[in-house]
Amino acid sequence: MMEPGAPVCDTCGEAVGLKPNGELFVACHECNFPMCRSCVEYEAKEGRKECLRCSSPYDEHLLDDDADQNPPGGSRSTMAAHLSDPQPQDVGIHARHVSTVSTIDSEMNDESGNPIWKNRVESWKDKKNNKKKKGAKNNKTEQAPAEIPPEQQMEDKQPGEALMQQPLSEIVPMSRNKLTPYRAVIIMRLVILGLFFHYRITNPVDSAFGLWLTSVICEIWFAFSWVLDQFPKWSPINRVTYLDTLSARFERPGEPCELAPVDFFVSTVDPLKEPPLITANTVLSILALDYPVEKVSCYVSDDGAAMLSFESLAETAEFARKWVPFCKKYSIEPRAPEFYFSQKIDYLKDKVQPSFVKERRAMKRDYEEYKIRVNAMVARAQKTPEEGWTMQDGTPWPGNNTRDHPGMIQVFLGNTGARDTDGNELPRLVYVSREKRPGYQHHKKAGAENALVRVSAVLTNAPYILNLDCDHYVNNSKAVREAMCFLMDPQVGRDVCYVQFPQRFDGIDKSDRYANRNVVFFDVNMKGLDGIQGPVYVGTGCVFNRQALYGYGPPSMPTLTKSSSSSSSCSWCGCCSCCCPTKKKKAELDATEVYKDAKREELNAAIFNLHEIDSESHSKTRMKSLLAAERSFEKTFGLSSVFIESTLMENGGVPESVNSSALIKEAIHVISCSYEEKTEWGKEIGWIYGSVTEDILTGFKMQCRGWRSIYCMPLRPAFKGSAPINLSDRLHQVLRWALGSVEIFLSRHCPLWYGFGGGRLKWLQRLAYINTIVYPFTSLPLIAYCLIPAICLLTGKFIIPTLSNLASVLFLGLFMSIILTAVLELRWSGVGIEDLWRNEQFWVIGGVSAHLFAVFQGFLKMLAGIDTNFTVTAKAAEDAEFGELYMVKWTTVLIPPTTLLIVNIVGVVAGFSDALNKGYEAWGPLFGKVFFAFWVILHLYPFLKGLMGRQNRTPTIVVLWSVLLASVFSLVWVKINPFVNKVDPMEIAGTCSSIDC
Repeated sequence: MMEPGAPVCDTCGEAVGLKPNGELFVACHECNFPMCRSCVEYEAKEGRKECLRCSSPYDEHLLDDDADQNPPGGSRSTMAAHLSDPQPQDVGIHARHVSTVSTIDSEMNDESGNPIWKNRVESWKDKKNNKKKKGAKNNKTEQAPAEIPPEQQMEDKQPGEALMQQPLSEIVPMSRNKLTPYRAVIIMRLVILGLFFHYRITNPVDSAFGLWLTSVICEIWFAFSWVLDQFPKWSPINRVTYLDTLSARFERPGEPCELAPVDFFVSTVDPLKEPPLITANTVLSILALDYPVEKVSCYVSDDGAAMLSFESLAETAEFARKWVPFCKKYSIEPRAPEFYFSQKIDYLKDKVQPSFVKERRAMKRDYEEYKIRVNAMVARAQKTPEEGWTMQDGTPWPGNNTRDHPGMIQVFLGNTGARDTDGNELPRLVYVSREKRPGYQHHKKAGAENALVRVSAVLTNAPYILNLDCDHYVNNSKAVREAMCFLMDPQVGRDVCYVQFPQRFDGIDKSDRYANRNVVFFDVNMKGLDGIQGPVYVGTGCVFNRQALYGYGPPSMPTLTKSSSSSSSCSWCGCCSCCCPTKKKKAELDATEVYKDAKREELNAAIFNLHEIDSESHSKTRMKSLLAAERSFEKTFGLSSVFIESTLMENGGVPESVNSSALIKEAIHVISCSYEEKTEWGKEIGWIYGSVTEDILTGFKMQCRGWRSIYCMPLRPAFKGSAPINLSDRLHQVLRWALGSVEIFLSRHCPLWYGFGGGRLKWLQRLAYINTIVYPFTSLPLIAYCLIPAICLLTGKFIIPTLSNLASVLFLGLFMSIILTAVLELRWSGVGIEDLWRNEQFWVIGGVSAHLFAVFQGFLKMLAGIDTNFTVTAKAAEDAEFGELYMVKWTTVLIPPTTLLIVNIVGVVAGFSDALNKGYEAWGPLFGKVFFAFWVILHLYPFLKGLMGRQNRTPTIVVLWSVLLASVFSLVWVKINPFVNKVDPMEIAGTCSSIDC
């Protein structure tokens, strides 16, 4: 353990140490560059006897232990004073993670004008090679002695070695009894589909050729869509984690905690649409995590620059001083107060401390008082003053103009003296609002997340990042530990770009009318993807490897040789293909593929330059290599030496001796609106721009580089959020997702053609990504197919000819294979049949409404540059439980499914009327037509229920069947005519014939 204020070596991060005479070891007396004796010795052995900062030669007697020569008194005392005096505490920024980065001054340059990070990287690489050489020597010495008896080996073996061999997680494959029949039915269904389409194509209906052709095209598309959705679920897996092993390995008693630090990102925009109390509960659940406080930093992005968000976060920080120790003392779950106090459970279960009841009551009272203060802020914020908002000191709020304001950073918790009520340190809490100016593209949520990546890299630089939406709180306090079981496992975590948790929701009605829980996707599809290359990124509840966000490839990918590196980026010669053989071969390929490969390898080429620095003997050659690397990094990451330096540290961290005010200044710089110009932000690194569903695009780019992801499903859900439960809001949510998929389809990142160069994306994984971008286009054949039954009933025609015995067997086999596939899928996934049925219903509802509008809106936006929006207007609401469920909001999206419902209901009535008029023979053909019409009506039934609202609590099914039965009964009544005297037709004919016309 290093003493506080002890000078730290700027190369290895260890204490500089003392000379044998007890004085502080000083390597360079010209610039006082902090460097330990071991590093200086290694530099001397390698022939470098000059200071890394100022290039002044070292003293000849520097490493002579017997010499008692002191440097000039003034220089030595100045250096000692400079290193011994602790840095002033400023705005709460303190570095907790010791790393090998250099001390950063205000200018970030040494006396010779060279950026310190370049010298830093050079010595870092030399130190790494030194460790390798020492390891090789140790291996040789270990092989020299004679063989040790096995008994003695077991006695000498340390307990820690056995612990290191224990896995932190394991894959639990699905039982063969469940998976083998499932796969067999899939193959059988494929064969039946082939025979079915052979019959359909070879047996056209001449009397209704247009309807027949339309139906066949629709069915072929549905089969293609099924293949895209089905085969990525070929090899589903489960995973299990061992939290006890994680704690035993990285939290040994009496030793510093070795768990990796984590930076949390919470993003919000408009506090009037995203209530501050919801965001506050998310923040409080993060601060109260079951994780070492010095390893947790929470960054809240206020992209609306609202003073309400700032003030509510200040109140939240104050309340956290009481809430965090209460949660940790009594192991509270969940640790979001709003949801903890609203639980309808026995809160005394498993609680044995006598003081718990008293403290819980006091804490609930404190929380209610805190809610009143926040609600008062919200009430005041409803009307903005004409002169704008003013802070407590009388100065105007910098974010009064939300589209033109400077960047703002405020540290609320951390090393500012603000401790909890028990005197313990609290996690860091930072408010961030990036700069916005007119004329700049800010890229909405993706741009805000990238700003947080840079700010966190400058201030804390944790190796892992967990992002949450403001309405998703931590439901399981051990969620981060669950993720660390994968990311910190040396066998598993090397190639993992992120660990995705399933989304779970509160406040949804029991029947889940509109499939808000999305259980089929999270419990079936995602498990299947986990058996291939990992789940897709869904935008929240995800723990990232920071290095993957920076565009680096996984460590297991083959390292670049000098020729391949230079050929991919041409950073050595600056040419395209004239001097690089590999480029000449690539020139024969498609131009877009060449561009894509060059961009992908450009960053690795810069890394290769750094790897080659230690092999260059001439200082000028080394400087050229460093300059090439510097230019490549600045082109990629932007003009920030501090941030570039942080990207090189795989294990994260910032120096302890850094000046916090300089870091704040640099953090403000990296969130400026012009910082991303002419860089790779949003193109190759960070959250990717170009789609409203930046989550799918970001995960796809990572997996194209060779990374894999992990799906973690702990027994207690890790995170919970809120979902729109009324029909209109749900459809608009689905519309936004589908629009993002269409945008990706029309962009250069389309999985149909992107990412083939390296061959790092597995084919089944590519099928899954293709499915995520083409599913909105299913709306076109789906609407046509839902109209066909009504047209058949109204015209008396049908899309299928008279069925033969073979055709009947094919149709029966197809329906049976569909049912068996669903049943066996439910068997291995554990999903309920009601969830599956709700998912099928909303697939039709969303397909004929939101997906259709997304296709047209996407084409207008991407091809014509026209951005359209659909207004939502609330018509009715009730203040009861799930009252929002019955709220009717009229919007354009509701028109297509409403039309389909009316047309099919009219078609059923017309079909029965026609059958009654034609007699008994017409009832047989009517059965098939009515079956398809009812298939449409049953799938749209939740939509009809939501459209009609509560209707004075009368069940919608009663209203629906009443209309149908009344119509049929009226037609039958007219046919029978019980109150009209029946006249014999022969008598009428005879009467008419006797008349002389």
